[in-house]
Amino acid sequence: MQALQFWRTVVADRPGLLDAFIGCLETHGIRYCVIGGQGVNAYVEPLVSLDLDVVVAAEQMEDLERLLGTTFDLQRFPHSLNVSLSGTDLRIQIQTDPRYAPFVARATGREVLGLTLPVADIDDLLQGKIWAVEDATRRPSKRQKDLADIGRLIEAYPGLRGRVPPEILNRLYS
Repeated sequence: MQALQFWRTVVADRPGLLDAFIGCLETHGIRYCVIGGQGVNAYVEPLVSLDLDVVVAAEQMEDLERLLGTTFDLQRFPHSLNVSLSGTDLRIQIQTDPRYAPFVARATGREVLGLTLPVADIDDLLQGKIWAVEDATRRPSKRQKDLADIGRLIEAYPGLRGRVPPEILNRLYS
């Protein structure tokens, strides 16, 4: 079974949220990149996740929200816009924290879920995961997943280890 077919089966994406969302971005020339766990999966051995986290070019976010609102269910949070459709377990989260905005310009095409999509640079992905681990408002289970993603990255790319704060390294290796 190919990666995309496997993932679609896992997330039960019967209404085609992934295709519709990516199609909307591409049709309207919205610049974006994949971040989060799926972004990490593009660089290391993948793990299954129901989430697709992306960053959109800041100057296009308002237009995108208007476009998405005509087709998808949207829910706004302090640092994200969540996109969904009934009948799928897929969760798309658009990160709106301005610290992530520069990631889009440095993204390159990589394989994610059997598709070639723009993915954040590995240094940017690591930085995003560090921010997530350090965010005391995130659920502890999410922060543990982010910590594991940092571990996956530095195991595959040992040169990244020096960019990880000592307190996070201590949590990883204690």
